[in-house]
Amino acid sequence: MEIIKAAEKEKKRMEEIIKSLELKKTSKEAKEFYAMAVNYYKDGIYFFDKKDFLRAFEAFIISWSYVDAGLKLKFFAVPSKQKKWFTA
Repeated sequence: MEIIKAAEKEKKRMEEIIKSLELKKTSKEAKEFYAMAVNYYKDGIYFFDKKDFLRAFEAFIISWSYVDAGLKLKFFAVPSKQKKWFTA
């Protein structure tokens, strides 16, 4: 039951992040990071809908990791209210 709650929490957080994620650079690397973040988020949705909550949770966390790294590299920007969720 805990994994379901954890997956739901990450799904909600990543939905908010992906909707507001702004690509700040147009380099090939920045676009690749963006694509990976979005694709892992979509994978998380797929697994969540299939009730594979562990894989959904993992995919959402990997998506988050790409966003966090992209923020550190200044590829992305997020609203200030979301910055508390990242190490950047």
